[in-house]
Amino acid sequence: MKTIALVASLVLLSGCTITKEAKISEVDTTSGLVRLSFDQQMMQNATYDQNDAQRTANRQCQQMGYATAFFYGKPVETCSLISGSACMNKTVTLQYQCRGMAFNHTTPTW
Repeated sequence: MKTIALVASLVLLSGCTITKEAKISEVDTTSGLVRLSFDQQMMQNATYDQNDAQRTANRQCQQMGYATAFFYGKPVETCSLISGSACMNKTVTLQYQCRGMAFNHTTPTW
């Protein structure tokens, strides 16, 4: 009976989608790259809010003096925890390229 309950709960949980917050994991000011990451556990269908990730990347790019961030490539999945031959936890990385120059619109103090 316990086995049936365990299998049923695993099947139900495998269909759950969880929204994760992508956080800044790496910044390269010289090349204008911003990488955001989130973790996805085994049998978890994790997604992220694209608008929230875009705002986070834009903010970081603007702090580095760029105007905006552009998403490029595909999300990169890297196994961060292996048990035997199974990947128990993945790290999903989103890559953004900072572009344009941000201008500081202050009045000159001549």
